Amino acid sequence: MNREANLEAVFTAAFAELSQVRETFTPQLRLREVGTLTSVATGIAKVSGLPGVGFEELVQFPGDVFGIAFNIDEDEVGVVLLGEHWQLRAGDEVTRTGRVMDVGVGDGLLGRVIDPLGRPLDGNGPVHTTARLPVERPAVAIMDRSPVNVPLQTGIKVIDALIPIGRGQRELILGDRQTGKTALAIDTILNQRDQNVLCVYCAIGQRASAVAKTVAVLREQGALAYTVVVVTEGNNPPGLTYIAPYAATSIAEHFMEQGRDVLIVYDDLTQHARAYRELSLLLRRPPGREAFPGDIFYIHSRLLERATHLGAALGGGSLTALPITETEAQNMSAYIPTNLISITDGQIYLSPSLFELGVLPAVDIGKSVSRVGGKAQWASFRAAAGDLKLAYAQFEELETFARFGARLDDHTRKTLDHGRRIRACLKQPEFAPVSVPAQILILLALTADLFDAVPLEQMPAAEQAVQAAAADIPAEVCTRFASADKLSDEDRKRLLDIARLALTRFQPPAETGKDKTP
Repeated sequence: MNREANLEAVFTAAFAELSQVRETFTPQLRLREVGTLTSVATGIAKVSGLPGVGFEELVQFPGDVFGIAFNIDEDEVGVVLLGEHWQLRAGDEVTRTGRVMDVGVGDGLLGRVIDPLGRPLDGNGPVHTTARLPVERPAVAIMDRSPVNVPLQTGIKVIDALIPIGRGQRELILGDRQTGKTALAIDTILNQRDQNVLCVYCAIGQRASAVAKTVAVLREQGALAYTVVVVTEGNNPPGLTYIAPYAATSIAEHFMEQGRDVLIVYDDLTQHARAYRELSLLLRRPPGREAFPGDIFYIHSRLLERATHLGAALGGGSLTALPITETEAQNMSAYIPTNLISITDGQIYLSPSLFELGVLPAVDIGKSVSRVGGKAQWASFRAAAGDLKLAYAQFEELETFARFGARLDDHTRKTLDHGRRIRACLKQPEFAPVSVPAQILILLALTADLFDAVPLEQMPAAEQAVQAAAADIPAEVCTRFASADKLSDEDRKRLLDIARLALTRFQPPAETGKDKTP
């Protein structure tokens, strides 16, 4: 009996509380703008009935599929889909979200592989972020920027010596298919391990197998710990491919605004341009040159203008961009390459002919230029490289004529021999970045003609010996490499002595037993 009374008391109290909550509840009316899906195709949808929607506003479809309002016409809205369109049907309800596309940012992204919507692709559980930033953000004002005056060491001898890159610069990497563009960018990421530089690698419309290989290399080399990988694959909707570099840039900007140095690689913007062309043609935008829409220049310029070196008042962080683009049949004057060349602060051109000859990395020094990095290059590097670029350019010019088998004078032969040794020293295997002291020692030995006596077939071993001898450079000399001061005569002499000692066993034996003619 007591149990029934207790139950009755509990139910009475519960119902009294529910009745009180019901009486005090006031329904909240919320205005919601709803439209109707009129048609859907691969990557795009047409929607009617959203009169207040804004340009690039996020809209929601059934099944948690999102889209971006792209064409705002009088009677319909063209929407770029950010998910698969198979489940959508004409007549479905479409809702405004009242916000633009954004992405989660924060230190929790380091070491993760995500898509442009922030969803994890590496199977390591949910991604933890501290804030959200719009994927489209205005570039930093000119007055809030600082000059590019600190080098970004790539660990690649030919680039650091002849085509230097500064922190906050935009340096384009271009070349035909399979010439080593991605390898160049990955080597640069690997070299940032002890440089206090965070990295963002954005794979745009790449094959899943190629992305998996790149992620595996980063993981094996210990570079994934300071890298965020943003991925869209070739079979993803073109809308995802379109927003990928913008989302990756917002992630990088979050670190930059904390006063940190960041490197971002866009691999590659040719796929990005093709995705935008596909969306534009599907949305009936008028095509222009090579069927690309007229604003293709603008979408890349507003992306790359976000790379900069912030002023001290904003923390002094930097965002260095390495966009990659593909040429067809070495045609640098195609639409997208010329656009990107004019937007960026220089370009590194990879030549298929050099690649076929085994000159790796296949950097064509004559067609490559850095319009900013020379200002950021350390004085010791500048002094060590000297007139190396001019000597190499002269060698390439003479090599063309020497192929005809003409008789050469001693000076020309000496120039050719020296140029061949420069080329041999600038060769470098993949995933093997070279430290600053080793690079300076090799460059000094080159400019002092120490390699000229080494037989050409022994050049790889001789270069490795000099590289290993860099461990004998005194610590106080190494610290002066990163200063604004030039190398003193004493420092230069000590370095040349170290290089000369390392090359002793590669010198040809002196000729003996012959009479000297007066």
